[in-house]
Amino acid sequence: MQRSVSGSLWHSVRHWLLLVGVVALVLLADQSSKAYVAAHLPLHDSWAPVKALEEVFRFTHVRNTGAAFGLFPQGGILFLGIAVVVSAIILYYYRQIPANAWLIRLALGLQLGGALGNALDRLRLGYVVDFFDVSYWPVFNVADSCVVLGVGLLVLVMLREERRERQRQAAQEAVNEKHSEQVSCR
Repeated sequence: MQRSVSGSLWHSVRHWLLLVGVVALVLLADQSSKAYVAAHLPLHDSWAPVKALEEVFRFTHVRNTGAAFGLFPQGGILFLGIAVVVSAIILYYYRQIPANAWLIRLALGLQLGGALGNALDRLRLGYVVDFFDVSYWPVFNVADSCVVLGVGLLVLVMLREERRERQRQAAQEAVNEKHSEQVSCR
């Protein structure tokens, strides 16, 4: 019995280490990239590392007081509150995830890291530093990208599970149909 309790504890610790590791990597990438941009690119200036792509992609240093991608520019405090609530929900839900659902854990880690990265900016600076400038999209940052990647990964996992469930149901229906044919033939 002692072995299964310690094994269960180890699995639980491993799952939380995955979350902490993903969040730490996201925060490191997000905060270091924002610090680099703030130190090396004046506010509202742009830099195109590949001149041939300048019309499509460049780095532009902007301050965002709104939501992700610059939406709702005057809602900074509201979005800080939303980030706190979303973070709490992620932490609560994380405990409920089945042991083998590591993609869901990764997706939630990306979302939590992104939410905390932008929340940290709001707390420290009163705004979020954005810098990825794709011509047809609002300027964004690493944290925004991680939130979107996390949501996208979660959607893909859910779609995969839905497809597997439909396949299980179809297989069960085929077995039931074959069984009823065998019963009616008797």
